[in-house]
Amino acid sequence: MAGKSPRTVAIQASLAVGLLSMAATGMAMWLSGVTQGWWLPPLLGGAVGAVSFAMIYRQLGVYIQDRVRIIYKTIRRLKGSGNQTQLDMAEDIVEQVNRDVMAWADLQIEEITHLRETDTFRQEFIGNLAHELKTPIFNIQGFILTLLEGGMEDPEINRKFLLKAAKNVERMSGLLEDLDVITKMEAGNLDIELVPFDLLDIIRETMESLEAKAKRNDIELAAKGSIDATTVMVLGDASKIVQVLTNLIVNSINYGREGGRTEIRYFDAEEAILVEVADTGIGIHENDLPRVFERFYRVDKSRSRHAGGSGLGLAIVKHILEAHDQSISVRSTPG
Repeated sequence: MAGKSPRTVAIQASLAVGLLSMAATGMAMWLSGVTQGWWLPPLLGGAVGAVSFAMIYRQLGVYIQDRVRIIYKTIRRLKGSGNQTQLDMAEDIVEQVNRDVMAWADLQIEEITHLRETDTFRQEFIGNLAHELKTPIFNIQGFILTLLEGGMEDPEINRKFLLKAAKNVERMSGLLEDLDVITKMEAGNLDIELVPFDLLDIIRETMESLEAKAKRNDIELAAKGSIDATTVMVLGDASKIVQVLTNLIVNSINYGREGGRTEIRYFDAEEAILVEVADTGIGIHENDLPRVFERFYRVDKSRSRHAGGSGLGLAIVKHILEAHDQSISVRSTPG
């Protein structure tokens, strides 16, 4: 029955039964010597064929529905759906069932893949979070033990190690604050207050606040744009955009080369303003580009941890811009 609908099978079977019935009736009349009523075999064959079609078609429907219903019942149970499925008996039932089962199987594969990716991300997140917290906690523990073992008697050592401990506490506090922020963002609880503000003022203020950090790293900060105007008014949450620019510029400084340069560029993109943060840093390998906006993902782990970052800065940038219905991308060449 492969490749045939129940209707086709019933028609073929009923034709065979009708022809056999007509042949048997004609043979019986011939053997009995009946010479009249030769219209009877075709009539009887047609009647038998019609009755056979109705019976075969009905039984096939019951037979197939009973067995196919088991398949769909299993699928509905796994999908958690109580919807009934109707089969078109004029079509190839096997093809219908195969199509529906394959669609369900594809859905299951997608769900399994998503669960695996989620589980992998969860494991990486827990591992990264544990590592980020472990380092400052161990440092604080070491400083305290040093003081308890006699360092408290020396005021200079006392102050030195307490300052180091305070710095590590500040690092943990910053990490937990960033975690709280990004958790709220992912839950859709980020409050965005859209008001007009001057983007050029925001860029200048952000650069001024990071000028000292850039000088310590021997990085030159500069801004340039293709817009011939003293003000560029945009609609958004000014404080959140400051955070975006700050995170991007700090990331650029941390990964920059001594004597390098970081530029904040802005362009008129008709209905929007395109802002770029470009630098002469070490670059990012092509394999790392798709993951730079993930939580805790670090391209150069030793370098970024030494700089004191939480590993959440770029993830926060991405969520803030998405909350503004905007996007961010990255392009880079190592070297």
